[in-house]
This record gives sequence, C-alpha cells and structure tokens, in this order.
Amino acid sequence: MDDNELEAIREKRMAALKEKMEHQSVAGAVIQIDQLHLNDLLRKHPALVVDFWAEWCGPCRRVGPVIEELAQEFAGKVTFGKCNTDENQQLAMQLDISAIPNIVFFSHGKMVDRVIGAYPKETIREKIIRNFP
Repeated sequence: MDDNELEAIREKRMAALKEKMEHQSVAGAVIQIDQLHLNDLLRKHPALVVDFWAEWCGPCRRVGPVIEELAQEFAGKVTFGKCNTDENQQLAMQLDISAIPNIVFFSHGKMVDRVIGAYPKETIREKIIRNFP
C-alpha cells in the first residue's frame, strides 16, 4: 500500500469513529435546540420531543428533570430536546408557543401533539408512547 491509500483508510476510519461518537453522545441526552437548527434536527430525528421553557418559569424547572429521565428511558427510540423561548422567540411564535412549559411532539418533521403545563412523568410518557408506537 502506498501513502495515499493509507491516508484514505485512516480518514475513513476517523469519519466512522466520529459519527459513532456523535451518535453515542446524543443517545439518551437532551439536546439544545435553537431556531437555526430545528429544521435540520427534524430531518435527522424522526421522533423528536421538544420542551419549550424559560429560565424564570417555575413549572418549567419541574418538567426539566422529567424530560431528562424520559430521554434516558427512550434512548435510541425518541430524541429529546430543550428550547429556551427567551433565546428563541421567533421560533416560539412560529410554533404558536404562548404558554410554557410546552412540550411539542414531532413525528417525521410534523408537529403531531403537544402538552401545555407541568404534567406528571406518566402523562408525558403516555403521550410519547401514543405518538411514537
């Protein structure tokens, strides 16, 4: 083998390793979502649950840990994200987010359901199961 062939193999392996690491770091983790990247995430993740929240919102602070737990529970099946409405006001208006916490369910890029308010974990879990069988 010459140096060019070795370099091509090395680059291919590095790309595969990088992709594997990116996938592993996202699986079970809640990703941060902003208005610039939502469309890309909707294309990449066919089952996406987004928690719209704000720092000052008390009920949002109760929902946050529930979203984290559900992300672990549904890792590899459903992707979970959080979007700060104060930092992404245009996106919140675009999706008609007028009250928070507001959990929006996207299936294959389309909004299919939402939960407005601080509901218990079991209620949110049931919505996930219903929307992503």
